[in-house]
Amino acid sequence: MNARQANLWAALGALCLGFFMILLDTTIVTIAIPTMLRDLNAGLNSIVWVISVYLLTYAVPMLFTSRLGDRFGPKRVFLAGLVVFTGASLWCGLSGNVEMLIAARAVQGLGAALMTPQTLAFITHLFPPAKRGPAMGMWGGVAGLATITGPLLGGVLVDGLGWEWIFFVNVPVGVVGIVLTVLLVPD
Repeated sequence: MNARQANLWAALGALCLGFFMILLDTTIVTIAIPTMLRDLNAGLNSIVWVISVYLLTYAVPMLFTSRLGDRFGPKRVFLAGLVVFTGASLWCGLSGNVEMLIAARAVQGLGAALMTPQTLAFITHLFPPAKRGPAMGMWGGVAGLATITGPLLGGVLVDGLGWEWIFFVNVPVGVVGIVLTVLLVPD
């Protein structure tokens, strides 16, 4: 493998780190529902909104955020989304009531919506057609790994540290993702 190909795979790895966090957060929260009900003194409807608002603000604006990548560049939009997602993850963990947690999750979902279409755009821009299959395979593998890791990691974090840590865990990963994206992903 030549240096250019290695750099492409390193760039894809940096993008997949952010994508991993996005999908991890779609499954990790369900494990914390009983603990959040008790600790936040909230009703089940409110806690369901913690999950639902993330999915809504993630899925609904995706077509618009895809267009933002076309207009301003996928690296810039991906980085903006990663910064928003990481900051909102910290906000989620620091939330003292369910209303604040719902608002933070909405912002977190928006950050996720900014990132996801850019990862796919990078695959088509960086990899020639003959190499896109393996790149899409890596992207899909990350998606599968994140969805099964969420409940497992969520259980460990909630039992050992508290529900807040299902969000705090994103902060160092997000910071590493930001640094790697700046260094490895071409403009």
